[in-house]
Amino acid sequence: MRIGELAQRASVSVRALRYYEEQGLLLSTRSPSGQRHYGEPAVDRVQLIQHLYSAGLTSKTIADLLPCVDAKVSTPESRARLTFERDRIDAQIAELTQARDKLDAMIALTGTPASGCAYV
Repeated sequence: MRIGELAQRASVSVRALRYYEEQGLLLSTRSPSGQRHYGEPAVDRVQLIQHLYSAGLTSKTIADLLPCVDAKVSTPESRARLTFERDRIDAQIAELTQARDKLDAMIALTGTPASGCAYV
């Protein structure tokens, strides 16, 4: 499939796909006229890349981990890296949960609004 179709099917921009290629995260073949072509597995690959980015992983970390994903192997190094990233995400979740709890407490407050409140 061509780059536009992959972008549409994976719900990403063409620019993102080009960036993934620049970072070595996604491979394409080229037609004689230079157009990028991707196989069907590229849709799943792009969605995986998107999930890893949304979890806060950097392109370098993703590039380091994808060979293990492709080979369907887990090394002590890849497990350690994944554990580190999971623990980092858990810490972010805890911080966000605390922030949400504080917002919930403020929402639950009743009574007369304090003076100087911008949203009275």
